[in-house]
Amino acid sequence: MKCDRCENQAAYTRKYSGEKLCSECFSNSILRKTAKTISKYNMIKHGELVAVAVSGGKDSLALLNIMNSMATTHNFRIKAITIDEGIPGYRNEALEIVQTFCAKLNVEHKVFSYKELFDLTLDEALDLRGNEKTSSCSICGTLRRRAIDHAAKDIGAHVIATGHNLDDTLQTFVINMISGDTTKIGWMDPDTSSNTLRKIKPFCEIYESEIVFYAFTNDIPFQTEPCPHMNEGIRTEIREFLNSLEGKHNGIKNNLYQSIIKISQIVKDTSYKQKIICIKCGNECTGNICSVCNMILKLKANQT
Repeated sequence: MKCDRCENQAAYTRKYSGEKLCSECFSNSILRKTAKTISKYNMIKHGELVAVAVSGGKDSLALLNIMNSMATTHNFRIKAITIDEGIPGYRNEALEIVQTFCAKLNVEHKVFSYKELFDLTLDEALDLRGNEKTSSCSICGTLRRRAIDHAAKDIGAHVIATGHNLDDTLQTFVINMISGDTTKIGWMDPDTSSNTLRKIKPFCEIYESEIVFYAFTNDIPFQTEPCPHMNEGIRTEIREFLNSLEGKHNGIKNNLYQSIIKISQIVKDTSYKQKIICIKCGNECTGNICSVCNMILKLKANQT
């Protein structure tokens, strides 16, 4: 079976399109699709510094590899940032992988920890939940977003790039719908060009399975050990459900993604709230106290 774009042996078949590609043509297609997404949504401007959030997983390391390749020809700069949640054993392995890969690419890298920023590790925060039903993913996600914002400002970045892929977008949409948090759907629009500190997802139109193959075929090392807290939420169940649908109906994820973008743009236009300044930390939010400060206040109240 030969590659549809050259005479080499095919190594990957895109079931939703039927296209057969060799490793080199496949990798080039991921690079081009990422560049096209960045251009379509005006994600990066000339001369800007992009903070690439790198966790040590396949998506973020693949993104760092591609962004590093693009930076040399697209007139922007990158630095890598990693957030250390304080999960014993799990995060230590990831930090070592990221540091080694950044050194290989000659990319500047800086680590920021929950303990340093919030005076709480994730494990300490989880111990303080008490009887609250807030999941570990919800707590970690809230703290992580603020930590990434702080990291980007610390290194002087104009843009934050994360490795969220198309599957992540679909899962988040379903979670927001199930939880009744429809306002957040408006935040899923890939076009963040009007934001002061832009957060971009260059992989938002690429399947997770394709990122996995890209990492393997380009010999990118990544952490395979899952987060020990991942099964507290329902994301894994939603991932398996969507993968099952895709297995029976090729391309259904692409169709759902296009629908989500249309819905997101409508919600964004109709549910806009003027941002105000949090009275505790000074960051922009939609209430007197931001979600991060509110969460930390509740957790620390349980210490007493």
